[in-house]
Amino acid sequence: MDVECRDRFVSLIEILLIAVGLAMDAFAVSVAAGACGQAEARTDGLRMAGAFGLFQGAMPIAGWLIGAQLAGWIGDYDHWVAFGLLALIGVRMIRSGASSAPVERRADPSRGWVLLALAVATSIDAWVTGMGLAMLDVSIWIPSLVIALVTVTLSWIGVVAGCRLGVLVGRRMEIVGGAILILIGARVLLIHLIG
Repeated sequence: MDVECRDRFVSLIEILLIAVGLAMDAFAVSVAAGACGQAEARTDGLRMAGAFGLFQGAMPIAGWLIGAQLAGWIGDYDHWVAFGLLALIGVRMIRSGASSAPVERRADPSRGWVLLALAVATSIDAWVTGMGLAMLDVSIWIPSLVIALVTVTLSWIGVVAGCRLGVLVGRRMEIVGGAILILIGARVLLIHLIG
């Protein structure tokens, strides 16, 4: 294998590893939504996977276009935004799961403002990644496409797996799902605060 081929292969592996790392939050949110019975695999899961993939693919492009000019400023606040959105939705899920009210269809995480908040909160790291790639003078188009495709795939798998888990565990899985969202937000916050 010549040097150029080897470098492309290594670059592709690096892009895939970055994509999987960035998709993990979307995957965890998808599992939680499916397990809580808030998302059905066929319709809701496809919407969630599509939205997460769209945001995960678009955010690096936005970050790359903005580049180093705003990296310092947005880096001071992005982790707080992600934590706040995920914690808010997580607390709502825990309250709903702990409630003794009859089971009803709750806020659909695959529609409207809830989906938008989840998509933004799980893709802020992708935005920062795009800024980093701009600073390294790396093209963004192939990485963004790979990130989007990996996120769509893992999010869909997450909803399907979550739906199966929810059938086994029952309604109280919503409490676990809410706790997972809060922990994801706390992890994002700690990573940025600790460095």
